[in-house]
Amino acid sequence: MTTITKAAAFRIALAARAMDAVKPAALTVKLAEKLGLPLTEDKLATLTVADLKLILGGEETVEPDVDSASLKLAVRFLWGENGDDGNVPKPEPYVEGEMPGSLRVAVASNSADNLDGHFGSAPRFLVYQVGTEAIKLIAVRPTLVADDAEDKNVARSELINDCQIVYVQSIGGPAAAKVVRANVHPIKFPQPAPAREALARLQGTLESPPPWLARVMGVEARSLARFAEEEDEETT
Repeated sequence: MTTITKAAAFRIALAARAMDAVKPAALTVKLAEKLGLPLTEDKLATLTVADLKLILGGEETVEPDVDSASLKLAVRFLWGENGDDGNVPKPEPYVEGEMPGSLRVAVASNSADNLDGHFGSAPRFLVYQVGTEAIKLIAVRPTLVADDAEDKNVARSELINDCQIVYVQSIGGPAAAKVVRANVHPIKFPQPAPAREALARLQGTLESPPPWLARVMGVEARSLARFAEEEDEETT
């Protein structure tokens, strides 16, 4: 008797990939204990996030601090979604250099044009060019190829190493360190929201960037410039 269908095995593999510390074989065993054999697509489709938390809670198959975004994505894979989202927006035409003084920003996204992904499990990065006058989506970069790498967090960082900032719903400390080493500044935005909502807030600071953003942009913060001017006046 078949203990697991090929389609169910594929769903479980995708779900395990969405959670950094989970191995497909271990997850299959825990699901079989919960749902019984044979494991089928219909059985997997009945699972909820609460079920998955209960299945994995306290087990060596998953770290206790697995974020809710990864769990939700894993459940969607168990339901039969494959990471392709027909609602993902299409990139806009963009010519390099057409937005002087702009920033390139990656957004970890699970769905449509939303900022709702964990750095290590989001199926794609949306890449925007953010200037004082416009926000343009210039690329959509799937992360599946990075997940086959020996160190997927390094590979994900390399996917966006032409960006200055990456917005994520959550990110672990070791992954954040690898992002920083790729010269990308990670920013947590814990509540899911449309990507352009977060980027509009960033856009509003470009004319007078705070010190951290000025460093990212490679310019001098106005507050520091004023301090330097005052210091020069005192010395003269």
